[in-house]
Amino acid sequence: MATSRASALALLLCALSASCHVAISGPPSYAPPKDDFLSCLTRSVPPRLLFAKSSPAYGATWSSTIRNLKFLSDKTVKPLYIITPTDASHIQAAVICGRRYGMRLRVRSGGHDYEGLSYRSDKPEPFTVVDLSKMRQVRVDGKQATAWVDSGAQLGEIYYAVAKATPKLGFPAGVCATIGVGGHFSGGGFGMMLRKYGTAADNVIDAKVVDANGKLLDRKAMGEDYFWAIRGGGGSSFGIVVSWQVKLVPVPPTVTVFQIHRGVNDGAADLIVKWQQVAPSLPEDLMIRIMAMGQDAMFEALFLGTCNDLVPLMNARFPELGMNPTHCNEMSWIQSVPYIPLGKSGTVRDLLNRTSNIKAFGKYKSDYVRDPIPKAVWETIFTWLVKPGAGVMIMDPYGGRISSIAEDATPFPHRQGMLFNIQYVSYWFGEGSAALPTQWSRDMYAFMEPYVTKNPRQAYVNYRDLDLGVNKVVGDVSTYESGRVWGEKYYKGNFERLARIKARVDPQDYFRNEQSIPPLLK
Repeated sequence: MATSRASALALLLCALSASCHVAISGPPSYAPPKDDFLSCLTRSVPPRLLFAKSSPAYGATWSSTIRNLKFLSDKTVKPLYIITPTDASHIQAAVICGRRYGMRLRVRSGGHDYEGLSYRSDKPEPFTVVDLSKMRQVRVDGKQATAWVDSGAQLGEIYYAVAKATPKLGFPAGVCATIGVGGHFSGGGFGMMLRKYGTAADNVIDAKVVDANGKLLDRKAMGEDYFWAIRGGGGSSFGIVVSWQVKLVPVPPTVTVFQIHRGVNDGAADLIVKWQQVAPSLPEDLMIRIMAMGQDAMFEALFLGTCNDLVPLMNARFPELGMNPTHCNEMSWIQSVPYIPLGKSGTVRDLLNRTSNIKAFGKYKSDYVRDPIPKAVWETIFTWLVKPGAGVMIMDPYGGRISSIAEDATPFPHRQGMLFNIQYVSYWFGEGSAALPTQWSRDMYAFMEPYVTKNPRQAYVNYRDLDLGVNKVVGDVSTYESGRVWGEKYYKGNFERLARIKARVDPQDYFRNEQSIPPLLK
């Protein structure tokens, strides 16, 4: 696969990729008095920030950050209203009025969520979307190496603001610039520096959240349990996170990126066998991920150092790949951020582009791997990657910092002993073309079952997948047992603690959706 094709694919995957600001809704027990809700809201929120279905701007506002075209269908259950707050007080008013008049809320930051739960419902119900796209300020304190970031900011805006303030600092988060902060942080969030600095949530040191009573709380006011829950447990299961204070990390003046393609006839299966043993044990400064598609595997790396240091390291630890100085692309860290998804055409200014020209229909699933997968299985996997409707497998190695943090330090539990994460991406163009890619996704997932984690088979919450299960609501509250079905796959043993915290901060389950944390009320 040529480099230009790889860049186009990476851009497509960014357009589709998820870090959902988890939706916070569910069917109220009665039809809400809509006019009373709106009347309540307009006492605190300027009308120009409110959009009813009758508004000429409603459609454009609702669809503005939808990345997965399958949810643009007329069959999609849409919100009655959209609120675009510019201040935390507007969010507080939305919660207070929503609670008073039976109107549930769903919250959208970047709109990348794979299942579209931040702006749609799986069943007919009245709800309102709180769209945070107008709350995206990034305030960098270079001396303290910290920043306050609004939930509506996108990752590219963080990277740009940090690098502009000081080129010596960066932030460890996702690859795609248009992913929204709110969802990314609330699910954990990892990218090309995960082996050096862990997840984005591991580097959050404070937050401001509107709780189920409409109160604005910081870390001290919310308490450590609440603060623990929003950093990887789905922040909008517990409230609406307005902004996050993050710890910035040092980056060297020069980093090196390479993208090396190896086909099946070039020994790609053998190379992946070696990669899955080597990549998690490499020095923390080096991250090599794989994107496998068709008969090609692209080995993509970020090294926090120079080519002169990288080449001997690769020759010593992974000589089979054949990496040499001609593969090196040296640049600053901020230049590497657009380079990885966009290739040589990417520029730092692209990080401020909040839209994407490439959109598609998609379905996504994920897995975690603890034990090396045999060569014969990889050879079979490559036959799966050329089946009708076949998608892409993206594999991110763990080890280093992300694996040295305790599994219960944050709700994100996929750490010690984990070799790598797999993301299965199925995409198609045209609403009537879903059958083959969707079937491939589910068949591929079934084929992989013997080779991935078990009891539970783990999944990454930011790769949201409703196939894993959905909540059942009894007496207007999501049941713990129905939540366990999917919740332990995302959170393992941390799920019960999340449910107990939910019971303390939102016992009436106001903030809920098809896969929100249910309250453990006993």
